[in-house]
Amino acid sequence: MLKVGVLISGRGSNLQALIDAAHAPDYPAKITCVISNVPDAPGLIRARAANIPVETIDHRAFKSREAFEQALDKKLTKYGVELVCLAGFMRLLTPRFVTNWRDRLINIHPSLLPAFPGLDTHKKALAAGMKTSGCTIHFVRPEMDHGPIIAQMEVPVLPGDTEESLAARVLEAEHKAYPEVVRLIAEGHVNIHEEQVFIGGDSALAKSVAVP
Repeated sequence: MLKVGVLISGRGSNLQALIDAAHAPDYPAKITCVISNVPDAPGLIRARAANIPVETIDHRAFKSREAFEQALDKKLTKYGVELVCLAGFMRLLTPRFVTNWRDRLINIHPSLLPAFPGLDTHKKALAAGMKTSGCTIHFVRPEMDHGPIIAQMEVPVLPGDTEESLAARVLEAEHKAYPEVVRLIAEGHVNIHEEQVFIGGDSALAKSVAVP
């Protein structure tokens, strides 16, 4: 069983998708801890309801980003975490932390990267007149929303879409894609060579994986 730590800052809907997937008896990963930098993040309620150990590390209590990340790293090590999943974690991580967890740290982003990194992705997609949008799961690198792409899932942009309606459609894709990517990693099907991801196995998602 791959030991997974999930980092959140908010409502934790992708966390819930991972929790639901991990309930399946054949799922090859276990969430060993959920950590939030926001003490009252709603997602912590989801973790507690699933009897998953919860930790809060308020970044405001630390004098530097490095000190905060040292505390974060200590907690991840405490729970034997082998893969860190960012799920709405609204803190930029330093190059030192990212390097320490290189190829063991993944993120989900609500656009088809490299298009629309950062915030306001749905607003940007609509303004650009995009016909498709979606989500990207990638290994984290020091530059924000960059890193080897593991998988992408597309959704259509429909006539009359608002930011809210498009966001809801993309979120549905996120909830499908993130647990499947964790499964692929846990089963050893995900490999990186020269910053490109190669996927094996018979997963339907693997067959449509996007590689940079």
